Amino acid sequence: MTIEEKSIDTIRCLAMDAVQKANSGHPGTPMALAPAAYTLWMQHLKYNPKNPKWFNRDRFVLSNGHASMLQYAVFHLTGYAITLDDIKNFRQYKSITPGHPEYGMTPGIETTTGPLGQGIMTAVGMAIAEKHLAAIFNKEDKIIDHHTYVFCGDGDLMEGASHEAGSIAGHLGLGKLICLYDDNHISIEGDTALTYSDDVSKRFEAYHWHVQNLGDKGNDIDAISEAFENAKAVTDKPSMIILRTHIGYGSPHKQDTASAHGSPLGDEEIKLTKKFYGWPEDEKFLVPDDVKTHMHQAVDKGKALEADWNELLYKFKIDQPDLSKQFDQYLKHDLPQGWDSDIKVYKPEDGVVATRSVTANVINAIAPKIPWLMGGSADLEPSTETMIKSSGYFSKEHPENRNMAWGIREHLMCAASSGMQLHGGIRAYASTFFIFTDYARPAIRLACIMEQPVIYVMTHDSIGLGEDGTTHQPIEQLASLRALHNLCLLRPADANEAAVAWRMAVERKDGPTMLVLTRQKLAVVDRAKFAKADNARKGAYILSPEKNKADIILIATGSEVEIIVKAQEELLKQNIDARVISMPSWDIFRAQPKQYIDEVLPPAVKKRIAVEAASPLGWSEWVGDEGKVIAINHFGVSAPYKEIYEHFGITVENVIATTKQLLGK
Repeated sequence: MTIEEKSIDTIRCLAMDAVQKANSGHPGTPMALAPAAYTLWMQHLKYNPKNPKWFNRDRFVLSNGHASMLQYAVFHLTGYAITLDDIKNFRQYKSITPGHPEYGMTPGIETTTGPLGQGIMTAVGMAIAEKHLAAIFNKEDKIIDHHTYVFCGDGDLMEGASHEAGSIAGHLGLGKLICLYDDNHISIEGDTALTYSDDVSKRFEAYHWHVQNLGDKGNDIDAISEAFENAKAVTDKPSMIILRTHIGYGSPHKQDTASAHGSPLGDEEIKLTKKFYGWPEDEKFLVPDDVKTHMHQAVDKGKALEADWNELLYKFKIDQPDLSKQFDQYLKHDLPQGWDSDIKVYKPEDGVVATRSVTANVINAIAPKIPWLMGGSADLEPSTETMIKSSGYFSKEHPENRNMAWGIREHLMCAASSGMQLHGGIRAYASTFFIFTDYARPAIRLACIMEQPVIYVMTHDSIGLGEDGTTHQPIEQLASLRALHNLCLLRPADANEAAVAWRMAVERKDGPTMLVLTRQKLAVVDRAKFAKADNARKGAYILSPEKNKADIILIATGSEVEIIVKAQEELLKQNIDARVISMPSWDIFRAQPKQYIDEVLPPAVKKRIAVEAASPLGWSEWVGDEGKVIAINHFGVSAPYKEIYEHFGITVENVIATTKQLLGK
């Protein structure tokens, strides 16, 4: 047995033993892909196990994240900070070896994967970031020069998400994106022939990828290595390596069966499999000394690679000090002094302004001062107004540009934006109509889990978009996304609140922020008469206080704040004293000290009305048992937006009538 074969079998046996001990997991794919993983890590991947965050490392994404034991075993053997005890604690509480790779939990994991297709989409964003930064900083020396590798499986390619990823990657010529497709013919229900007969080679060739189909060479490390070399040599196209493997390789009774996919093999089957490998049958979690010595060569190699890059970086600093300083700014993302000083302050005399239109002003005010800001929309820029006007579109020919034209690929857009953010050096924003968060939610959820500060700019936020009708009018999306932990959702009431919301989004570092903005134009609140817009930073604030003693509290978000301000004025004429609360963010307000919450919503004032042109779900938290919610319990309709507001009773008149009903007047 060669040291290469012995190392590969060590990976396989660690995967089998860990899954068996946990009585949970997926042993078959790690057993099948061990040769490919060994070849990549030992011969091609550029990394430093002792500094997994070294910036010029190659990125690796395990899109078929159920095979996580493959990655943990390789990490342990190549010298990452993963011990044998961590392997033994696979899938256990508080371990750093969870069932699927989790970003921020395990050293070396580049992104959270598990939901199939997410990994390959996120990797596209990483490759975009590398290409963009290289175009900016590689003047004399290649300061930025690394690949993004992906392992993916049948499930990844069945998911429609992989179409979005494959299409945009080929179109953009992401030559440093290399995918290895584990063609093992097995899914949970059995042979993939049950559901799947795609010609993957032709499919990815049609996407303009460089494709190599190795056939049944899952154990041929020379062929696999040559394929990686060929892929690296093609610089104008992403590469797909198709590798036929055998799930559960070596298992006498479970190789090439669905039972090898997601269940432990069983003690007796493991013994028989180890016998096939020529492995000590009763040894568990065995790492032979010669394997450890052999694979730990990656430590010295990685240190040398990083040291060489540091020398290059030092030369860069001496030869190009201004560009070097800019590079540091890109990596650190420290906001410069006065970064927001050119953001427009709106006045009532400016007339009515849609909050979506504030984005154009903000982005173009801050883009020169935050050159690492980069993003775009899903074919909706003329409506979402997210163009950086001083730059063109990122493309195969012009990767230095900052505007992303994602096409009609909302899911890919949000996943790739996370990839750009995870790569480093980029602050990403993504935009579409609010209703189309339905297409992107899985990627948004992963950004929340990974605490990535992507900025989502979602416009056409309500029935206010009007004539496009039921399919385009978001009714339940606010409630749904407010339920998403760690998503900061902001629905500003006017142009100045929208500008504050943008500031908050740019300043946030520990999770994504979603700006929910109007299509229809809104009056600019006269801040000389009402509270300052900066109060929106607390999530909710008293926009207009009562004159004497509040009979009722009126609460709203976004475009409906204008309605309750007018209602307050009319109610006062009828001797009803109301307090008006603008509540752009539930979660930020919820996180305020109790004293502040009670100042804004005094417990003694139990008569409260919330107004929102969306589902009432969740509003009981703020209005209590004695309050009422004016909202929408139906899908929308197609009509001019003012008529729709009338139809659903989102009106000043209904607020007044409901107030009187609550107060018994």
